[in-house]
Parts: sequence; structure tokens; C-alpha cells
Amino acid sequence: MGLTHYLVLAAAMFLVGMAGVLIRRNSLIVFMSIEIMLSAANLVFAAYSRLHGDLAGHVFVLMVFAVAAAEAAIGLAILVEIHRLRRSVNVDDLNTLME
Repeated sequence: MGLTHYLVLAAAMFLVGMAGVLIRRNSLIVFMSIEIMLSAANLVFAAYSRLHGDLAGHVFVLMVFAVAAAEAAIGLAILVEIHRLRRSVNVDDLNTLME
């Protein structure tokens, strides 16, 4: 597979993630869509790293995965707390954090 295949796949993944963020109201789906977009960006980093034969892109991908894992833990903890308080994970209920 050439670089073009990876870039097309990453663009498709990013568009699916963007559609999920823009269309859906369920905050769990929005959260998963953001993770898909982040994975698409990681795919681009890895593809260009492979093209140029440099391992710096792969190291950057591993660092982004570590940050994404921390983000996922914090984001899911917030969603669980919102669900516990409001019995809903609708995006419109996120204004409860300001109260």
C-alpha cells in the first residue's frame, strides 16, 4: 500500500469522526468520534514516518496514544458523573458542569 491509500483511509476516518461530532447528541458517541479523529491523525503521522524512514513519527504516535488514554479516562469519568447526576448523557445536559 502506498502513501495515498493511508491518506485516503485517514481522511475517511476523520470525516466519519467529524460527522459523529456534528450530528450526534449522545456525548458518548461524540467522545468516540473524537477518538476516531485522533486515530486518523495518528495514521497520517505513521504513514509519513514510514515514507521518510524516520522513527520520530512512530514515537510521536505512541506519545499521542498515551495522552489519548489519559484523556479517555478523564472524559469517561466525567460522563459517568453526568449520567449519575442527570440519568442522561445528552450533549445538551453538559451545561450542568457550570451549575
